[in-house]
Amino acid sequence: MPARCGSDSLQSFHPASAQHAYSLFATRLKPRPYINKARNGRSRSTTFQNSVIASSAASVTTRMTLKHAVGESVVVPGLRMTDHTFQVPLDHSNKQGASISLFVRDVSALSKIGHKLPTLLFLQGGPGFEAPRPVESSSWIKCATAHFKVLLMDQRGTGRSSPVTTANLVAKGSAKQQASYLQHFRADSIVADAELVRETLLISSDAQNSRWSLLGQSFGGFCAVQYLSAVPQALTEVMLTGGLPPCIDSHCAAEDAYRHLYPRVIAQNHKFYKRFPSDVARVQRIITYLSEQPGGGLRLANGDHLTPRAFQLLGLGLGGGGGMERLHWLLERAFDEEICHLSATFTSGWQASMPWDTNPLYAIMHESIYCSQGASDWAAHRVRQEHFADDFDAVAAANAGKPVLMTGEMVFPWMFEDFASLRKLRETAEVIAAKSDWGALYDSTALGKNQVPVASATYYEDLYVDFELAQETASKIQGVRQWVTNEYMHSGIRDDGARILERLLGIVRGSIPLT
Repeated sequence: MPARCGSDSLQSFHPASAQHAYSLFATRLKPRPYINKARNGRSRSTTFQNSVIASSAASVTTRMTLKHAVGESVVVPGLRMTDHTFQVPLDHSNKQGASISLFVRDVSALSKIGHKLPTLLFLQGGPGFEAPRPVESSSWIKCATAHFKVLLMDQRGTGRSSPVTTANLVAKGSAKQQASYLQHFRADSIVADAELVRETLLISSDAQNSRWSLLGQSFGGFCAVQYLSAVPQALTEVMLTGGLPPCIDSHCAAEDAYRHLYPRVIAQNHKFYKRFPSDVARVQRIITYLSEQPGGGLRLANGDHLTPRAFQLLGLGLGGGGGMERLHWLLERAFDEEICHLSATFTSGWQASMPWDTNPLYAIMHESIYCSQGASDWAAHRVRQEHFADDFDAVAAANAGKPVLMTGEMVFPWMFEDFASLRKLRETAEVIAAKSDWGALYDSTALGKNQVPVASATYYEDLYVDFELAQETASKIQGVRQWVTNEYMHSGIRDDGARILERLLGIVRGSIPLT
């Protein structure tokens, strides 16, 4: 593909100081142009009256009393890992005064202990998922720890960072009170959390070498781009994997994103059935069986209602490496043929594929990641009903003998009916979906004057981050270099992480030159 404005595109197609930091942040609090020294010594002036920056900047006032505890260290093959816990503001503008716990694990190669290495912060995909828990030195972690001390931060609301659960969210009060709490769990707050960690672990120990590198996967890439907008002086280099956010100047990019993603989901379904043609009949049989159950679905022991539309959510896995194969193996044992009922193997596998009980934040906050001063208003559902209703009518397709299409990374309002763990959160989800006064997440003016080296692994056939919309964003980040490839799906960092990270390091540091 041709290089876009302000970016360099590499293509690979497979055949098939504490005070200084405070002054910079304090300047960003003022609703006027600020002067920021770029890395080349030149000054640049930008006006960014973004609540994101105000939020991040206000957080500096809490740094003097930030509570930080160092926990246990453990060793797994090839790695030593040490736990850190911080108390950070729930609301970085300090309006509420409450605090939450933030968990970070630093990871070093055993062979590099005692070596002074730069720091890499890994930003996990999601939203609503915790950082990886390494069991050994392998894949991208092995590569990363050869070059860096790696920090794995559980983003707020996940893992050990004041995790959001259905039970503890309900305990916070009414739906509006729950939504008021959750509004602080987006990329802007995640970046502000990271800056407090950087202040504590890096600036306080070595103010002259206090910048760090970022690796952002998927939603973690969205956070990294927000970081570039808000605090570029904190960054040495940024690497993205499937993480260029869409329509960064839009009040809410969700609708545009789904208009582009649904056709990709349809195409991926056709690829699946082309590879596994026998699954056409298997899925039709499952849909017919479910539609004939009382209430239009199968009531499972945990209270979930396995309906045809809930079955279609299995398409979420089709965008990752091995996803087609895993779905095929699940479908081949769908029925207990002795009694002609869905098998326990299948229903257990379906439940295991649905993350809503352990990671409800993903369902409630998913569309909000696209919002800057606008409401999502259940964008995926609206776009489906308005433009793709016939394509994704599972019962009609099964009755007509046509392939039943599964959905992708979309969240629908009816999920808060079909899934037991989400039912108590239905009203809260409605409040979040209707919320329109989100702060802006990105600053195109700042990104257009970017001086931080940025490299992106951009997946041409990405099912979750549309390629065309990613290119629009790339064109707005000065100096970004892309490695455009169809060798990998969205899960490339998981599937071949060492190769991808080494290549991104080569690109961002210039050992892979411009071509």
